[in-house]
Amino acid sequence: MASPPPKQTMKERILETADKLFYLQGIRAIGVDTIAAEIGISKRTLYNHFPSKDALIEAYLQRRFVQPRPSDKPPAEQILATFDSLERRFSAKDFRGCPFVNAVAELGPDDEDSTVRNIAVAFKESRRVWFRDLLRQLGVADAEALATQLTLLVDGSIAQDLVRDDPAMARAAKEAARVLLANAGVKVGGPAPADQKRTG
Repeated sequence: MASPPPKQTMKERILETADKLFYLQGIRAIGVDTIAAEIGISKRTLYNHFPSKDALIEAYLQRRFVQPRPSDKPPAEQILATFDSLERRFSAKDFRGCPFVNAVAELGPDDEDSTVRNIAVAFKESRRVWFRDLLRQLGVADAEALATQLTLLVDGSIAQDLVRDDPAMARAAKEAARVLLANAGVKVGGPAPADQKRTG
């Protein structure tokens, strides 16, 4: 019999609730009173764990700052699989775009100490560096530039999906990534079968 999951601490409950509400409804739209009410605690209890809304926002973004899992798959396959993962995320009913871009869009002009922007930049750079390191394993001559281009494909597909509500935008980005890799001398498999391509 499987052991029951460990009981969440109050801090974890607050952060998980803030994560859900900030991501789905927006950071500006959600106040600490809403988060406290959702959990059934007082604002004072919340502030005992997070001294300000800014501290809670920072913790929310740090929670979302997850590194890709190590993989034994070939580098090119890992790169292309990024877009398969995006397509699955786009298909989820609760997908609301990149939380880091959303946070900068909401708070950027008023983020006086640049904490939100710095976290967002660090996250985006970590993804670019992940691409770059895989490209270096493949012997790509200008891995830095190609990594930036792949990152732009990721962000562009996210924006297109939000506007069009069409998960196939990730598939289109994957095919563009395949072309970029091939042009850089990387051996990649063929495009997706015809029945998997977007129709219409």
